[in-house]
Amino acid sequence: MIGYYVHHQGRGHCARAAAIAAQLPTDVVALTSAELTDPAFSEVVTLDRDDADPAPSDVDAGGLLHWAPRHDEGLRNRMAQLAGFVAARRPAAMVVDVSVEVTLFLRLLGVPVVVMAMPGTRDDLPHQLAYRAADAVIAPWPDDLYRPDWLVEHLHKTVFTGGISRFDARPQVSHPTFAADVLVLTGAGGDRRAPHPATGLADALPDLKVVGLGPSFGTWVDDPWPFLGSARLTVIGAGQGSVADAAAAGRPTVVIPEDRPFAEQRATAATLARSELALVASRWPDVDRWRSIVESLGDSTPAWNRWQTAGAAGRAARAIEAVARQ
Repeated sequence: MIGYYVHHQGRGHCARAAAIAAQLPTDVVALTSAELTDPAFSEVVTLDRDDADPAPSDVDAGGLLHWAPRHDEGLRNRMAQLAGFVAARRPAAMVVDVSVEVTLFLRLLGVPVVVMAMPGTRDDLPHQLAYRAADAVIAPWPDDLYRPDWLVEHLHKTVFTGGISRFDARPQVSHPTFAADVLVLTGAGGDRRAPHPATGLADALPDLKVVGLGPSFGTWVDDPWPFLGSARLTVIGAGQGSVADAAAAGRPTVVIPEDRPFAEQRATAATLARSELALVASRWPDVDRWRSIVESLGDSTPAWNRWQTAGAAGRAARAIEAVARQ
């Protein structure tokens, strides 16, 4: 049996975990604070949250860690739950997506650990401790397009899988019911307090069909695949899940990176721009620019196959299996 720790921020970690778990030939137990139900997991263990204290103190343990607030009951219970799981179930390996503290804690319990790498600037001490402690590192992007300096030390145990999408191998769908000139997708990990700038785009471009999906629009759908395949132009942030899903759909895409810790989305967006896979904008374009973008589409087909989504989840699963067999 393999244990799989899934971070509760947003939904991308959950979708990626489910895609990989579906490729593993053994039982996979998810451990998470997120709402997660997927048949790819034989069981889901719900962990206590570690971020309920409105005034946490000494969260980074003097710069050694990222999140270990002093005297936090949720954190204490969470780590006890992880230790209890390891003691009772004896997993052959654990996958961590993502947490420096969980990676180190599990390794201190003697469990082989596979860590999911994240883009951005990860040369800080906590990240490097986690990568050094890991038995294997999975980098869910193409090696030839993005190889950050901070990962060089760990290349001997790193597997570059390409972008991992839950839609890999699904047949392409294009249907008028789901069609849009501009499809704007927002994830669950951003700031929902401010109105999304796309909310007024449909009024500004009345001759174009603009569709918004996501929490920002109150229109979350569990399966956006038909919308992705039917859109003339897709607009996304630069989260790994969003980019992998857009790559699987293969449609022209505008990427607008959001502010995230360690410049995660900025790094991914820069890679996409450099590789000419998507049009990257540092901020929301004005109405005239949107019209120009749509009118310039023509029959263009981006070379999204370079993001290597085909078979990516299977490559990650094989890397995890290799560690579990050690």
